[in-house]
Amino acid sequence: MAGTSQTTPEDHGGGREGDDRVDSATEAFVAHRNLLFTVAYEMLGSAADAEDVLQEAWLRWAGVDLDAVREQRAYLVRIVTRQALSRLRTLGRRKESYVGPWLPEPLLTTPDVAEDVELADSVSMAMLLVMETLGPTERAVFVLREVFGLEYDEIAEAVGKSPAAVRQIAHRARAHVAARRPRGVVSPAETRDALTAFQRAIETGDLQRLLDVLAPDVVLLTDGGGIKHAALTPVAGADRVAEVLGRIPDVASLLTAQVNGHPALIVRLDGEIDTVVAVRIEDGLIAGLYAVRNPEKLSHMGRETALHR
Repeated sequence: MAGTSQTTPEDHGGGREGDDRVDSATEAFVAHRNLLFTVAYEMLGSAADAEDVLQEAWLRWAGVDLDAVREQRAYLVRIVTRQALSRLRTLGRRKESYVGPWLPEPLLTTPDVAEDVELADSVSMAMLLVMETLGPTERAVFVLREVFGLEYDEIAEAVGKSPAAVRQIAHRARAHVAARRPRGVVSPAETRDALTAFQRAIETGDLQRLLDVLAPDVVLLTDGGGIKHAALTPVAGADRVAEVLGRIPDVASLLTAQVNGHPALIVRLDGEIDTVVAVRIEDGLIAGLYAVRNPEKLSHMGRETALHR
């Protein structure tokens, strides 16, 4: 489970009545926390920013008159959506000056995430990158409607639009994503098989075995954030990608793990996580590689994160 918010209400009422109100607010927030984190993460692609959004949401929730709230889950989702929208616009400006390709922050996810196929698809690296091509409001509407199944009137309240406008936005966002999302459904077993072959090829330094598992038009994106060495532009083509992957040090250890709901590879050097490599599979071959090296994006790899919808 994602770490529990450290922000707690200290004094929002006097005596037993105030304590009871705080306890009720805390209980409701904790009950929905995994859902709220998932909403924020899918909107932002950053676990650190999602945690910040939850901190801000808690502060607002702690001051709400709970007797006036008809549906706590919907109210909390509305708070988180508004906070995430505000942060998303700020992140957009920050990404404009980002060094090299920007990739979502990887999450070491609990096994149950992979069992929910739709959820696992929505948090995959490939899908999060597709959602990066949506505008902030479009992304919020898409996530709330397509991933969490909220009604249009609920979404309208969350994004400050009319239900009719939200319907139109949802239609446009759905078409936009459908035109760009990865084709076909790939089973976890198919991903594991391709990843195992990929791992063996890297560990043995067998170039031909590596080329055999890469699609001819494979694309590698590397995110070092200007902190770690990484390609500043996408690396395309099996030969070029194999050449880059061949530079992984022999002393590195490679382990498989569930990352963003899918099997992925964790590269460790001197006991520390150096790179997280997620893959996109098409027709049994690796068609996309997403290598996150920026250490600021690897802090959530130390524990499993529970996602929920």
